[in-house]
Amino acid sequence: MDELFSRQMPHSLEAEQAVLGSILIDSRCTAQVIAALKPEDFYTELNRGIYEVISSMFNFAKPIDAVTVLDEMKLQGVYNPQSSQSYLVELMNVTPTAANVMRYVEIMRDKALLRNIATVAADITSAVNEGTGSSEDVLEAAERRIYALRQGKTLGGLEPISAILGQVYQNLAELSKTKGGIPGLPTGLGELDETIMGLKNTDFIILASRPGMGKTSLALNMALNVGKKTGKAVAIFSLEMSKEQLALRLLSSEAYVDSKKLQTGMLNREDWQKLSGATATISRTKLYIDDNSVITVSDMNAQCRRIQDLGLVVVDYLQLMTSATGESSENRIQAVAEISRMLKIMAKELNVPVLCLSQLSRASTQRQDKRPMLSDLRESGSLEQDADIVLGLYREDYFNKEAEEHNTAELIVMKNRHGNTGTIPVQWMPEYTTYASLERYREEP
Repeated sequence: MDELFSRQMPHSLEAEQAVLGSILIDSRCTAQVIAALKPEDFYTELNRGIYEVISSMFNFAKPIDAVTVLDEMKLQGVYNPQSSQSYLVELMNVTPTAANVMRYVEIMRDKALLRNIATVAADITSAVNEGTGSSEDVLEAAERRIYALRQGKTLGGLEPISAILGQVYQNLAELSKTKGGIPGLPTGLGELDETIMGLKNTDFIILASRPGMGKTSLALNMALNVGKKTGKAVAIFSLEMSKEQLALRLLSSEAYVDSKKLQTGMLNREDWQKLSGATATISRTKLYIDDNSVITVSDMNAQCRRIQDLGLVVVDYLQLMTSATGESSENRIQAVAEISRMLKIMAKELNVPVLCLSQLSRASTQRQDKRPMLSDLRESGSLEQDADIVLGLYREDYFNKEAEEHNTAELIVMKNRHGNTGTIPVQWMPEYTTYASLERYREEP
């Protein structure tokens, strides 16, 4: 490890100087640079100090040019009377044009990533040599750190507010491109998207109902919609149904072919034509399915880290999962609390929404009003606390066969950290094992 750091680490002095020179020549590029670079991306201490001064000036909306930066350097105690002024002049002289500033930024980020990879590799080698932890522990820590590097994040540690504000600024710039649209991924149910603002990154979302209510179908609808509308990858972990069963459901809902026909093979020419089109549509999406019934959150996390452009993770369903130790005989309340917490951490680490299905306890069936409540979540406590959004699915005709309306369901937003709660009417189409918004259902031929 000492040998590693005795050699000069990868860096580009020319790119660092060109980035600073671009800002001094044309301060209009400052916002772009601040959003893309952190002070530690600068290898040279002198350049890092100047960039920190510029960052603080930007955060306080101060004008930025060679004169004002020099004055601010004096105020912040990083001014050298023998060299500072001449160095700022040199930075502007060696910079050909500010128009290429983001190319200089790319060069710097590439060098910074190489340095970080070297540091992580050295730490992993040290952990192996010292024998601290099992091979699984070392591998998990290594994967987490490598994935964090790939995502441009750091794991733990205090971070200056200036760097955080830079990321916030970048997020706001991305949101402004939606022109008032929902910031999260679209579920395919317009009213639900407006209520929860779509499936947002780092959110842990629970969809709960009694068995047989169709929550798997609704989750598949959302997953397929995300895949079709955004082009992002979707990872589906099914602990109950096989991959083939899920694929049949996706085909039935996309092609609008009766699921019973798919199970029996009694298909006519029109059905085959519909299925052909649906197969082509679904195949173009980046949906990945794992039907391992004994998978843990750590296993899910490890697989998801390897997926490029991941947009959504779906888990069906929570009560079938085992804890990290894999011991199914332990106290289930404690196990579910551990699983719930790990799923929330996974959503944050992967920076994607995690949609997890959950069963409701029988308590909901013993009330006169059988609509789900937060307290109905099985082994609940931690689920209510960890989840950002909790959705409950309810159909009156499921409990009352003589109900006036059949196949009309209620999607109840029981918890929503981003806004209001409420009830959203949706249409259940059992022959196609799919849910649709009432507007879309009425428009379908």
